[in-house]
Amino acid sequence: MNYAVIMAGGTGKRLWPLSRQKRPKQVLKLLDGQTLLGCCFERLCPMFDPRNIIVLTNVGYADVVRENLADLPYGNVIAEPTVRDTAGAIGLAAAILAKYDPDATMAVVTADQLLEPAEALQNALRDAFEFVGQHPEALVTFGIKPSFPSTQLGYVKHGRPEKCPRCKGKIYEVETFREKPDLDTAKTYLESGQYFWNSGMFVWKARTILKHLEAFVPGTGEPLRRITAAWETSDQEGALKEWFFKLPKISIDYAVMEKAEQVYVIPLDCRWLDMGSFAALADIVESDENNNLVVTGSSELLDCKNSIFVTEDKGHLIAAIGLENVIVAHTPDATLVCSAGETERLKELLALIESHGRKEFL
Repeated sequence: MNYAVIMAGGTGKRLWPLSRQKRPKQVLKLLDGQTLLGCCFERLCPMFDPRNIIVLTNVGYADVVRENLADLPYGNVIAEPTVRDTAGAIGLAAAILAKYDPDATMAVVTADQLLEPAEALQNALRDAFEFVGQHPEALVTFGIKPSFPSTQLGYVKHGRPEKCPRCKGKIYEVETFREKPDLDTAKTYLESGQYFWNSGMFVWKARTILKHLEAFVPGTGEPLRRITAAWETSDQEGALKEWFFKLPKISIDYAVMEKAEQVYVIPLDCRWLDMGSFAALADIVESDENNNLVVTGSSELLDCKNSIFVTEDKGHLIAAIGLENVIVAHTPDATLVCSAGETERLKELLALIESHGRKEFL
């Protein structure tokens, strides 16, 4: 049977103070009152029964995720007791699925991406399930056709096309994965036409990814076996807390995708956005006549240019005079005012707040 696994554990530090340790970016209502997590779930519902959709998140987010996805069964939200990166999270989901369905095929998608139209992903997923059904050892990823030479995204270089008579789109063999390049290299990738952006989404057999994890990442097998043996028993939470933190902390790309054979990529020709920063709002919000991005219920801007003003509080007025290249992000208990060119220092700012004993604002 086919299943979907939504990765929803990211903290979204670059969207502070809107995103917090107990309120991740996936549940921010920045899309006309909708959340990224809700939109992701809606994209999957035409293809999957909600009972076959699992959400992986950290323990601090579990309740807010359940509130956001009222149609998802309670037990389908898996709360990770600590952060072990994507390899551990995916391994946990795969092990649980394989326990109850040894032939399970799983799609791994992320909750913090905007993807339009939804049909583009749905059609690509159908092709991936078809291909994996014919090639059970295959690992399939999805590549985004790049629209500019990004230095903030990883790349996938594709090779020769693969045959899949019942697939509607193209499938390519993956030649190599490339990490975030410098600008000149990114331009070369774009001009070559052989590279896609790495979307971080996958389809494979649960048993296949487990086999690769055990082969490439020593120390993965025993924790996953211990956790799944106790799953849906009285010792489920105890085993999860005891063994999950023993999983190696590594991404699935480093752990498996860059080492495995039979890796393939399906191109996604769609509008795609990794919602990781305030600047990303430029792709979903139309700017005003002065190139300001305004996500507020009420605002009054006098001689402001090239700035970003954002709040979820629709009853709150943001008023500003003479600001240029500035970000103002308001919440009921914290407000960020930041030069648009200094957003990479947000993690440094959060560390400073924590060092001053103000963890309630994190």
